[in-house]
Formats: sequence, structure tokens, C-alpha cells
Amino acid sequence: MSRAGRSLWHDEPVREPLPVHGLLVTVAPTGAETTKADCPQLPTTLAELARTAQECEAAGAGMIHVHVRDDDHQPTLDLARLRDTVLALHESTELVVQLSTGGSVHDPLEQRLRVLDAAPDSCSLTMGTTNFGDDVFSNPWPFVRELYQLTQEREVVPEFELFDLGQVTALARLLDLHGLPYGDRVHVDFVMGVPGGMPGTTAALVAGVAALPPQVTSWSATGVGRSTIPVMLASLSQGGHLRVGMEDVLTLSRGVPVEANAQLVARAVQAGRLAQREPLSGAQARALLGVRSVR
Repeated sequence: MSRAGRSLWHDEPVREPLPVHGLLVTVAPTGAETTKADCPQLPTTLAELARTAQECEAAGAGMIHVHVRDDDHQPTLDLARLRDTVLALHESTELVVQLSTGGSVHDPLEQRLRVLDAAPDSCSLTMGTTNFGDDVFSNPWPFVRELYQLTQEREVVPEFELFDLGQVTALARLLDLHGLPYGDRVHVDFVMGVPGGMPGTTAALVAGVAALPPQVTSWSATGVGRSTIPVMLASLSQGGHLRVGMEDVLTLSRGVPVEANAQLVARAVQAGRLAQREPLSGAQARALLGVRSVR
């Protein structure tokens, strides 16, 4: 898509001062695994997603990581729905809108590449194939390279998702081959506690952070399921950022279900403030990540 086709955007990534101790809280409200039947409070319609985004922005989120569902509440990569979602979130919030290029574990690679046609601010880019419970989340090296080069061409900022330590090494290899992403910032997210990936422990996160290539400018961590709080505390203790949301955890504590994603954002913000970290706004998140500003 040409620059003329991206008329909502300024020509250059925004550059504005950031708080010295800012905290980027990303919310992942839906995911592709949990069913609406099992979790009625999961936001799966566009109206529910927009309302959730507004609530999470008010609670302190700066970015939203989006999976889209169809009329039957099933995961979809339908381009029209993706475009409508990006537009609706831009119209209703100032959040950085990040689309998942993972879709569900069953989506074909060619459909996952077309996610960028929806012109999001950012997209996820997983750095390798991972056993995902009983399934396989396929990210072969040629696909990773093609997706990365497409983000550079489309001027979409990738978030490199790391499910194990080998993917940290793959990130260094990718940056050496193809240079920096659009915006010249390198942001990664450690996704921890997935069966088949790295454990959600402090030791694993310390090892991952120590192995990051020098081009990385910021990083966050996600703890899946029971690892949510341990990973949150470990990330804050090392100066990292946080991703939270009902994609990754459905309980606040043993036997206490999450009723809304804003609860998880508010808890992350509270923990951040205990560590003397203030949440970044959407505009500040754009500055951190090198994302275009919306007119």
C-alpha cells in the first residue's frame, strides 16, 4: 500500500519525550483459544472490543493486541473485519492498535501475511515455531523473514514475540540480515508459561533478557495462566513492560474469574506504581515504539 493509501497517518514516526520511568501496559483482550460459550465475558464482537478498549485505556493501557472473531465468535482473519476493527479502535481510543499475525494455530501462512493489508499501527511477529499445548504454532524461518520485510515495506511496527530462548537468537539473526524495523525501535515481548515454550519463571526471564541483541530498545513480558503474577513482578524488577489480558489469563486468583480486561490492566498499573512506574498513554506508547501518530 502506498503512502497515499495511508492518509490517516503522518509521514514520520512520532518523537516526543517519554517519562523516565514509564510503563507500557499492553492489553490482549480476546485471543484465539477461549470460546465465548466457555467465557461469556470475553469481548468477541466489534462493539464489545471497542468498549473494552476504552475501558482499558481509561485504566492505563497504551496498546491493544487484537485477535478478531466472526459472527459465530470464532477466530477469523477476514480482511474486512480486520480493517473495520482497526478503524473502530482508532476512532474510539488513542491506543496503539496491534493486530495479531498469529491468528489461530490453524490459519494458513498466506492469510496471516495479509493481516498487514488492514494497516494496523503494529503487528505481532513470532520468531519461531512453538509447540502450543497439543497444537503447533507454525512460524518457519522463510515466513518470519517474509513477514518482517513486509512490515518494513508497509511501515508497520512489529512486536517480536519470543516463546523460548532459541527465538531470541533468531531475532538477532533477523536483525543482522534485514536491519531495523520501520521506526528504528525494536520492541519484543516474552510470552511465557505456554505449554511447549519457556516457563513463566524469574530465572527464564532473566536468561531471556540477558540474551537480547543490542538493537532491542524496549521489552515486555506476558505470563500465561498461573505465571501471570510471577512474570509481572519479574518484569517490573528488571525494568520491563507488561502485557496482560483475557487472552492470557481468565482468573484474578484461584477460583475468582476475570469479569473484564480492565481489571487486569488496573492490577498491572497498580503493580507498576508500586515499582514507581507510571503508565504510558497511547501517544507516549507511539513514541516508545516508533509508531506513526494518527491524525
